[in-house]
Amino acid sequence: QVRLAESGGGLVQDGGSLRLSCAASGLTFSIWDMGWYRQAPGQQRESVASIGRGGSTKYADSVKGRFTISRDIGKNTGYLQMNSLKPEDTAVYYCGATLLGSVYWGQGTQVTVSS
Repeated sequence: QVRLAESGGGLVQDGGSLRLSCAASGLTFSIWDMGWYRQAPGQQRESVASIGRGGSTKYADSVKGRFTISRDIGKNTGYLQMNSLKPEDTAVYYCGATLLGSVYWGQGTQVTVSS
């Protein structure tokens, strides 16, 4: 059974930092691509950052230079370091794992940035 468990969300002031974690079981990030997505109220879910099984990374333009995606293969855990947070980063953040058209989602973690 696949499970992705996010943690690390919370309330932070404008300019602050948070580190999100995504612990996986039932699949391995050495094979599956992993990404972070977010969904703000009334908006569609959008991709924030992704890391391929080979380690290549991609970022949305809105977070480039502020967010860093990484993973620890030994712990089978992915991370999203978020610096210089802005109120517009407020959303539920989801971890997703994809492989050959299959996708699994975590339950999400709320990130709220106050101005």
